[in-house]
Amino acid sequence: MEGITVIKPPLTEETVRSLHIGDPIRITGIVYTARDEAHRRLVECLERGDPLPFDIRGQIVYYAGPAPARPGKPVGSIGPTTACRMDFYTPRLLEAGLKGMIGKGKRSEDVLRAMQRHTAVYLGAIGGAAALMAQRVKKAETVAYADLGPEAVLRLEVEDFPAMVVNDCRGGDLYEEGMKQYRK
Repeated sequence: MEGITVIKPPLTEETVRSLHIGDPIRITGIVYTARDEAHRRLVECLERGDPLPFDIRGQIVYYAGPAPARPGKPVGSIGPTTACRMDFYTPRLLEAGLKGMIGKGKRSEDVLRAMQRHTAVYLGAIGGAAALMAQRVKKAETVAYADLGPEAVLRLEVEDFPAMVVNDCRGGDLYEEGMKQYRK
């Protein structure tokens, strides 16, 4: 796919550094889902010194909770959740080795600074295209917090999962750049 960068988790610092705001990407490999409550529990594990339910180093977390799967499908519609809901917990997870996040909406200044400090990237997914995103998921299994239902941590095997770099590890911000261009 010309002009589209394909990335395969776990991400290395070299891969993260190669990404720039506005880059269209496709992800093939393993991505984990987690939302607010799962983030709280993950950070509590870290604070207690307990191991996380999956090795977060180099991984990508998709802020999503899928709808129930139809027969024969791994997940139902799986659109992105607003990322700022995870901002309180994100710096600690970046410190633990998280390298990528997928969601929608702007990130806080604390998260943007932590992304620069820990060489991480924030990717935007297509809001309103949850059914399309579900087609990119080839396999899904619950790895933690099954009691959270659709907000449990899932391990997704994805193929050509579309996203765009919104915030890179150098402090670039696609939302800010877009507003500057609009004002011109």
